[in-house]
Amino acid sequence: MPTKNFMPTTASRRNMSVTDYSGLTKKPPEKSLLAPKKKNAGRNNYGRITVRHRGGGNRKKYRIIDFKRRKFDMPATVQSIEYDPNRSAFIALIKYEDGEKSYITAPDGLKVGDKVVSGAGADIKPGNALPLENIPVGTFIHNVELYPGKGAQLARAAGIMTQLMAKENGLALLRLPSGELRNVPITCMATVGQVSNIDHENIKIGKAGRKRHMGWRPTVRGSVMNPNDHPHGGGEGKAPIGRPGPVTPWGKPTLGYKTRSHHNRSDRFIVKRRNGK
Repeated sequence: MPTKNFMPTTASRRNMSVTDYSGLTKKPPEKSLLAPKKKNAGRNNYGRITVRHRGGGNRKKYRIIDFKRRKFDMPATVQSIEYDPNRSAFIALIKYEDGEKSYITAPDGLKVGDKVVSGAGADIKPGNALPLENIPVGTFIHNVELYPGKGAQLARAAGIMTQLMAKENGLALLRLPSGELRNVPITCMATVGQVSNIDHENIKIGKAGRKRHMGWRPTVRGSVMNPNDHPHGGGEGKAPIGRPGPVTPWGKPTLGYKTRSHHNRSDRFIVKRRNGK
């Protein structure tokens, strides 16, 4: 879906762009598939900030998305393509033949009235979900499970797609958008096609207020703080870091410091990491 630009009537409007939502269905969300979403402003159950720079923002309700697609071999008709405030991709409301409704992540090109189905015998077309063993090599897919039956965990953001590279010894080799090559059990489910809202990456926020609407509070650079507030702070005028590399406010390395667990059980499935090593 294309982006919409504005006339430069103000400084913030000059470089501001938004997604053109004209292709979406104008209707309120399905009430039976809504859930409350509580704000915590980055605080844990003790009330302590564990994620900085969060707070405020517009009120949202969570849309319950079916990431498992376990209603096999039952066609469903797309009722609407809708906006979801909780994710970058659009969502599609589908209605099964038995009357049950469900939300799924909308693939690019899916339209109202289209039929989608989940199961081993489904056609290879956008929106259909199949086990990886039934998908031809070279197909572009999204909403990929890491573990059979757990639900989609890979390739869920706007405009993302993963390519099925090979199938061997009960494993499917995937090339992820990051460049990583990873094996996944061949019985895992995946959806054919590319995630909708491809132009999401071209959006320019334009002004600070839009970030506040999203629930992001201001971020201050450490180099403009005092020494008692940040390791980068202090000095006369603009001063360098004064350390071998940048650090967090608590002195831990950042910007390149690897935080992945050294004993992650899924390491054995990674064939090539995204950094090429």
